[in-house]
Amino acid sequence: MTSEIATKHIMLVEDDMSLAEWFSDYLTEHGYLVTIVNRGDMAIELIELDKPDLVILDIMLPVKDGFDVCKAVRGFYYGPILMMTARDHEMDEILGLELGADDYLTKPVKPRVLISRIKALLRRIEINKTQLGTDENNINFGELCIDSHSRTISLSSNTVALSSNEFDVLWLLAKNANALVSRQSLISELRGIEYDGFDRSVDIIISRLRKKLGDNATAPYRIKTVWGKGYLLAKDAW
Repeated sequence: MTSEIATKHIMLVEDDMSLAEWFSDYLTEHGYLVTIVNRGDMAIELIELDKPDLVILDIMLPVKDGFDVCKAVRGFYYGPILMMTARDHEMDEILGLELGADDYLTKPVKPRVLISRIKALLRRIEINKTQLGTDENNINFGELCIDSHSRTISLSSNTVALSSNEFDVLWLLAKNANALVSRQSLISELRGIEYDGFDRSVDIIISRLRKKLGDNATAPYRIKTVWGKGYLLAKDAW
């Protein structure tokens, strides 16, 4: 166990207290600081106040459900959100990702899988934080400015709020501008799993990025789709 892991604060939003306490004990054993919240409205307030390193968010919550929480906090919270639910519905996963979740797990969750997903989400943040002191931390294409140190972007001098996953997808595309980035490589980098041919998470993130970055949804020219292969960010479209 390292001190770096021990400093990570996870907010667990789960109304089943026996399950929440089990998860909390397990994560604490692995060196994480865990806060349990059992209501959606309280979660919104505490996420804004405490700014945890990562949020594990159940969907079925009292007062406000997980979808409402995710939508509300994405206005001010840019850390990773891992949604977790007992409902095995594809539309739940798609909606969660569209609202800004970074990953999605269906209960019952295997403890090692949970830890693996948490580490993958946190690792991406740390990699970007340690890439200091070189011009590679900043990418500028016309009016688009991306800063990987502060994990911020601006377009036409206006700051654009992105979730953790949205920023990471944009950064990967920008680092490989004018070149194809495959779905397989994006899934592997973002979720730490192999692409199974059905995962739509990257497609949903791309759709959100296009909307936020003023791209044409029906005929995108800034983030182009290479059908059956992946995506390409055009340098000269900004």
